[in-house]
Amino acid sequence: MQKELLSYIAGFLDGDGCVMAQLVHRKDYRLGYQIRLSIVFYQKEQNVQFLEWLKTKLVYGYIRRRNDGMAEYTIVGADYTAKILKKLLPYLRLKRKLAEIVLEISKMPKKITPEDLLKYSELVDLTAKYTYSKKRTNTKSVVEDYFKKHKILSP
Repeated sequence: MQKELLSYIAGFLDGDGCVMAQLVHRKDYRLGYQIRLSIVFYQKEQNVQFLEWLKTKLVYGYIRRRNDGMAEYTIVGADYTAKILKKLLPYLRLKRKLAEIVLEISKMPKKITPEDLLKYSELVDLTAKYTYSKKRTNTKSVVEDYFKKHKILSP
């Protein structure tokens, strides 16, 4: 992709996008939690064609129309998120530090140990410093409590 296009997309992400690292409780997961990495671009539904164009450039992800008149283009997963953030990183301004942390989280092993999950959960907690999330409830300490309650960590 050309530098100008990457710069444009990075500017759009800085302004109307979101880079997220979330701790998600999953009853069907061996450790009870997973780390979900994602990138989301937002537009009013009337401009959904712009998100469709953007998807042709970035390839990964899906577009959905919300009930509030907004549309979002979402890219989920450590591999996909990392591929895109590596390309956009030199051009990001507002979300650069956040993207760097998310790229670090994307290096977590595929087969994660409880200790690994706690280590990367700490980085997820650090991302909160760079976002505007008000709904965040799952933190490293919540995962630790879960591990203690379910005797997941070795003494």
